[in-house]
Amino acid sequence: MEYRGLGRTGPQVSVIGLGTEYLNHQSRKAVTSVVREAVEHGVNYLDMVFAFAEYRDNLAAALQGIRDKVVIAGHICTAETSGHYRMSRDVAENETLFHDLLARLHTDYVDGVFVQMVNSEEGYAEVTKPGGVLELAHRLRREGKARWVGMSGHRPAAALQAIRSGLVDVWMYPINLAWDLTPGRTEVQQACDEVGVGLVAMKPFGGGRLFLAKAPSVTPVQALHYVLSQPGVCTAVPGIKNLKQLQAALHYMDASSAEKDYTPILAAFQQDLEGNCVYCNHCMPCSVGIDIGRTLERLDRVLARETAAKERLRERLGRHCPPRIRAIPLEGKSAPASDCTECGECMERCPFGVDVISKMRQATELCAQ
Repeated sequence: MEYRGLGRTGPQVSVIGLGTEYLNHQSRKAVTSVVREAVEHGVNYLDMVFAFAEYRDNLAAALQGIRDKVVIAGHICTAETSGHYRMSRDVAENETLFHDLLARLHTDYVDGVFVQMVNSEEGYAEVTKPGGVLELAHRLRREGKARWVGMSGHRPAAALQAIRSGLVDVWMYPINLAWDLTPGRTEVQQACDEVGVGLVAMKPFGGGRLFLAKAPSVTPVQALHYVLSQPGVCTAVPGIKNLKQLQAALHYMDASSAEKDYTPILAAFQQDLEGNCVYCNHCMPCSVGIDIGRTLERLDRVLARETAAKERLRERLGRHCPPRIRAIPLEGKSAPASDCTECGECMERCPFGVDVISKMRQATELCAQ
């Protein structure tokens, strides 16, 4: 494993970190196997984003006896309602949930405390106001319950304001092949480098979108090499769901130069993914209980699968063939897409400009619920 300094904060972190978002809803055995395997291969940076009790308890079990081997990035501003993620700027609620994280992990501190989802200058003003959540994060650091303060977001204006303020030690930002030309991203990277703010690359696989059949063929190794080749990046945190995905990511460490070469496919990704869901669920909660991210992920898989099938038929028959839709059922706690009231609240919260309403209409038509 290769390690890099996390900005001015000092700790050396593995260039491949572990995003644990997709370990939510997994069994304790599965979570433990992924975390243990990652740590055994030198991964020491773990991003813990959710406030769900089972999620935290499973990670605690996985980290039993190896807490001193990992750098834990914990998040505030993340809460839950009826098993669904929601964002919170309430200081009292966030302090309670932060101490719940420490208690469940059986630790006195996390290495970093992230103020999550700061996507606009108005949002930055809200979290930095006197008595706001950033003040809480700094107090937790002074109390020894965190070693450094971070912030995450998807938009350059707020990112640059935060990075240049001197109030954050680490910035977490989406970087991947598909967003190579995203306006402002280069400026964010340069600003982090100039002032010594550690840069954590989230969504290096675009929420898995890079690997859909309709996208250009790309491997986890190529995707990681692109991200880790970008100026200022200290670590990339792919979301990992199982051992197979972890092993595919860890293959980066012994991959050949030819396997890492992403230049042949870069041109195909010279577009911003604005308007496309990356299943982050920052749009939640849904007032009627729809798991929006998981619903749209299944919609995209239906469309990708049927597009691929249509192309195969076209090649074989030499003519256009209409897609044949085969629905993918949505498992778990979620209301059906047909329950969408088109209130638009999710679209206001979405950092990527996704037209959730139209996609829910499409999911109602194409996906079994």
